[in-house]
Amino acid sequence: MSSRAASVPAVSKWWSYVVLTKPDVTFLVVITTVAGFYLGARGPLDWLLLVHTLCGTMLVACGTAALNQYVERDMDAVMRRTAMRPLPTGQLAPREVLAFGAGSVVIGFTWLLAMVNALAALIALATCLLYLGAYTPLKKRTPLATAVGAFPGALPPLLGWAAATGSVSLGGWILFAILFFWQFPHFMAIAWMYREDYARAGIKMLPVVDPKGDKTFAQVIWTSAVLVPTSLLPALVGLAGIRYFFGALVLGMILLEAGLWANRTRTNGRAKWLMHATVAHIPLLLGWMIADKVAR
Repeated sequence: MSSRAASVPAVSKWWSYVVLTKPDVTFLVVITTVAGFYLGARGPLDWLLLVHTLCGTMLVACGTAALNQYVERDMDAVMRRTAMRPLPTGQLAPREVLAFGAGSVVIGFTWLLAMVNALAALIALATCLLYLGAYTPLKKRTPLATAVGAFPGALPPLLGWAAATGSVSLGGWILFAILFFWQFPHFMAIAWMYREDYARAGIKMLPVVDPKGDKTFAQVIWTSAVLVPTSLLPALVGLAGIRYFFGALVLGMILLEAGLWANRTRTNGRAKWLMHATVAHIPLLLGWMIADKVAR
């Protein structure tokens, strides 16, 4: 352990562990897992099973976030948006982060396996392994890393569905598809805002190799366009009703218009507004789907 990490006050070190879990990302994992669980559940909601699902899932998500920062600590140190994370600042030592991350993943996986079911546990483990073993190393090699990363990123609602039902039926896969396509406008907006940062770290996000933004914003627009009919599928297969259909249509068209608007000038400011639009889109869409189920 470095002397710098050892000298950090206990309260500051505690907060460093919180930061290490990437609370914003973990929150997204939690709400999409809850949505998948609730939408997959039949009959009275098993609240205890939901609590166990969330505890295990959060532990795996927090551990994955920590291990990602352990692997990328050198890149984080040269990027302005990540330079204040616990490892680059020396608030935590690499060994502390590795132990915390690995321990959290193991405990979370074991929790899901023992208290939920094997399928949910395996999906959680697959999310971790794909994120760390495929997406993370590919970021410095190819812009296709974003597409690869969208697979583990879309697994939380499928995990929730599997936890509630013990299977991965059509409804769960539709939720997976919605989150899969949503990630592209979300990540491209962030990557466009921080393209200079990514270039400094040698990360080959699409905006880094596409300085004019033609391919970047084309991807934003076509994935947002595909997301519109994809988000309507729950109503077409009986997972949601007519109220959800029209609400999802409105939300999808708003997000598509945000992408088209950002493409007109391609400024960081417009990319930031697009990012905000994507951040609002998923909780609103899933919340509307849940409300529709409650009302039926």
